[in-house]
Amino acid sequence: MAKRPHSSLVLDGPERAPGRAMLHAVGFTRADFAKSQVGVCSTWSQVTPCNVHIDALARHAADGVAKAGAKPVIFNTITVSDAISMGTEGMKYSLVSREVIADAIETATQSQFMDGVLAIGGCDKNLPGAMIGIMRMNIPAICVYGGTIKPGRHKGQDLQIVSVFESVGSFTAGKMSKEDFECIERKALPGVGACGGMYTANTMSSSVEAVGMSLPYSSTMAAEDEEKRESAAKSMEVLVEAVKKNLRPRDIVTKKSIENAIAVIMATGGSTNGVLHWLAIAHAAGVKLTLDDFERIRRKVPVLCDLKPSGRYVAVDLHKAGGIPQVMKILLENGVLHGGCMTITG
Repeated sequence: MAKRPHSSLVLDGPERAPGRAMLHAVGFTRADFAKSQVGVCSTWSQVTPCNVHIDALARHAADGVAKAGAKPVIFNTITVSDAISMGTEGMKYSLVSREVIADAIETATQSQFMDGVLAIGGCDKNLPGAMIGIMRMNIPAICVYGGTIKPGRHKGQDLQIVSVFESVGSFTAGKMSKEDFECIERKALPGVGACGGMYTANTMSSSVEAVGMSLPYSSTMAAEDEEKRESAAKSMEVLVEAVKKNLRPRDIVTKKSIENAIAVIMATGGSTNGVLHWLAIAHAAGVKLTLDDFERIRRKVPVLCDLKPSGRYVAVDLHKAGGIPQVMKILLENGVLHGGCMTITG
């Protein structure tokens, strides 16, 4: 396999001089044209706290590529905030945004003949959209989760986005003061990151880690912590190695590894949206998956984690307890996980 199986087609030879000229204008040096071209897909926007910090993560990831001897190319796609659009006509765009994200990643990566791609996602539809696009292209790729939000605090209680939804009901029913209602609204989300419980974003980040398409421990890190930035850079180093080895997503995402992802969703009490997203990802990967597979796995995997919205804790608490690797260790020891699956680290 050539070192640059895709980018050489658009960058090498006298006839590609116009293309190289375009890239000189954005900062490429002559030496950069001999390097693997690795895309960094950023879902940065100010639409939601899930994504407002992702431009910085993309730059950290790009630094990781440069250190590994490749050339990073950052590009963007969209996001939709379910929490903001919920209950309005805007929510009809949410699931559609998954397909737009998949199409955008595929379009940018394939049209520019990139040799690999790292996709950074935050809000609910980002990672499933990225995974669908990645599976369709089947070039070396890795996912990075933007990270989870830390809980807010009010009167000694942890808060997260559902606390605000619940306060609406309490306030309108006359069971909560206006002062408490307004305090919860202001304090529930103290910083950046995706919703803290095992909602869709954390469900998908956890299951993408379990399937092997992101680094161990990365799916439960807080967005604001330094380890998240370090993980983004490390992810790029791992991706560059995957490009060198031609390790492709369909080598990793198989029926068995998807079953591992489903087992983790069940064990963590994850979102039912994991069902519709993994059915779509499996379809893009050419893996036969049905609702019956989810039910078969559900029957043998107990809920191990006491996580919101049904439980008491949030993703950063799970991270402190060992994260998804700890959950997978328990599942493996009890014979409900396939232990021989390939991951992006090889």
